[in-house]
Amino acid sequence: MKLSKIKSFFMDYKKSVLAALIALVIMVIAAMMYQGPAIGHGFWKGTIIGNFARSIMGVSGWFGNSYGLGIIVFTLLIRILILPLMVHQTSSMVKMQEIAPALKKLQEKYPNKKDTEQMQQMQAETSALYKEAGVSPFTSLIPLIVQMPILIALYQAIFNTKELQTGTFLWFQLGQHDPTYIIPLLAAVFTFMSSYLVMIGQPEKNSMTSTMTYAMPVMIFLFAINVPSALSLYWVVSNAFQVAQTWTIQNPFKIRREREAKKQALKDRERAINKAKRSKKHK
Repeated sequence: MKLSKIKSFFMDYKKSVLAALIALVIMVIAAMMYQGPAIGHGFWKGTIIGNFARSIMGVSGWFGNSYGLGIIVFTLLIRILILPLMVHQTSSMVKMQEIAPALKKLQEKYPNKKDTEQMQQMQAETSALYKEAGVSPFTSLIPLIVQMPILIALYQAIFNTKELQTGTFLWFQLGQHDPTYIIPLLAAVFTFMSSYLVMIGQPEKNSMTSTMTYAMPVMIFLFAINVPSALSLYWVVSNAFQVAQTWTIQNPFKIRREREAKKQALKDRERAINKAKRSKKHK
């Protein structure tokens, strides 16, 4: 499949919803195919955690009970399941990047943060700018908020499933920390790559974004060395998917080229207008 077709697929919201539904069906089928004992009781432990574990176990069964591969495929299914949210977030993020210079001008226009009237005016103009661009500053938080319950459920699914606790994959035991720190390092690297691609695609440097780009991988590494390797493996695959997704639909190098071309076209237009004005004066 050509890159343009892949990008078209990812950016097409309806197609991403269809892909999410297919992923959900596969996860449900995998859970139903698992013939093991019930895992947990009640809504959270029995329905949420239990079905997470059953789905992973079912997928693992398709690969000869390789629980590591089961977690990898399950992670990909989860990423496809939340793909519509990611498409919406990406679209909103690109729009936010384009209005960043205008937001900076507003901050320069109202420099006195202690002046209540100035701050109210700036907030009103900022809200109007967001509304005009059709974006919300909180959109980027949605995928993170959605993934947190998934991480918690996966974490508890591991501790409530003997096979996931004692199973091994490559050189590590899924229920234990990776003694070589390779998986935590990979999780940190892919986190950095994903954040870095987004950062270099921004029209202007943002100190908060820059700080998070370098701080988040460290946080992820510290997180990954203190949780079971199964959860770190989920983080590695999830962030590797995010890198591929960002490169495909939010390629910073292409965005920068398009932005520069747009600026150059604007300069050429202004130059042509000024030239035409000068020609009229000389007549």
